Amino acid sequence: MDYRHISVEREGHLTLITLQRPEAHNALNYRAHEELEHAFDAFAADDQQWLAILTGSGAKAFCAGHDLKQQASDGSLTTPPSGFGGLSARFDLHKPVIAAVNGVAMGGGFELALACDIIVASSNAQFALPEAKVGLAALAGGMQRLPALIGLKRSMGMLLTGRRVTASEGLSLGFVNEVVDGDVLLAARRWAAEILACSPLSVRATKQAVMRGVDVPVAQALHEQWDYPQVQAMLASQDAIEGPRAFAEKRPPNWLGY
Repeated sequence: MDYRHISVEREGHLTLITLQRPEAHNALNYRAHEELEHAFDAFAADDQQWLAILTGSGAKAFCAGHDLKQQASDGSLTTPPSGFGGLSARFDLHKPVIAAVNGVAMGGGFELALACDIIVASSNAQFALPEAKVGLAALAGGMQRLPALIGLKRSMGMLLTGRRVTASEGLSLGFVNEVVDGDVLLAARRWAAEILACSPLSVRATKQAVMRGVDVPVAQALHEQWDYPQVQAMLASQDAIEGPRAFAEKRPPNWLGY
């Protein structure tokens, strides 16, 4: 696919996906949704890509959500089957994704960040789910993911008012992992480096076990995790041999990803 609204760069085992509509505060029209779906499809299918960072271009916005000008013209709120930005309804992606939030993350843009595993935010970032103010609702996961992260009352305080939350408040509420005054992408790369230092199969097994375990009793999750495909792949891998061997030999492990 010829990308017009995003860019995709591969740096070793890292995929960097950047929204490229700064003139629209990186709001997503349908073409941008299609491009992101294609990019995440390619990332998921590539065994040599172990982690992704998602960010926005420009200094003002990560993503301002749906392109409401498009909706006003044709009434469309259509997104791909994999959800807003090709990610919010993608429940089979076991590789980690980091959101480097470089400015405002509004509506679907906030939901896109919530669909990532880690959120690193610049100090000027702001978050909101303002859909109720424009006659809509946060239908791309915001009404489900935010309460799971920060609790019912605090979520309702945001969802029912559409109020903006600063990056520092997001950190205290618990949906932001780190706030930085400098280059947010540099901070995201630091997180990425720490993850890439781990076995990719261990990371994927961990993500799958955590995501499946949040909605079931602990005893059930402990029993069922041994049958999860990513856990079985980890236990049967060469990396499961390399890790203990490298530890015993007091050297950095050479992860193979299989």
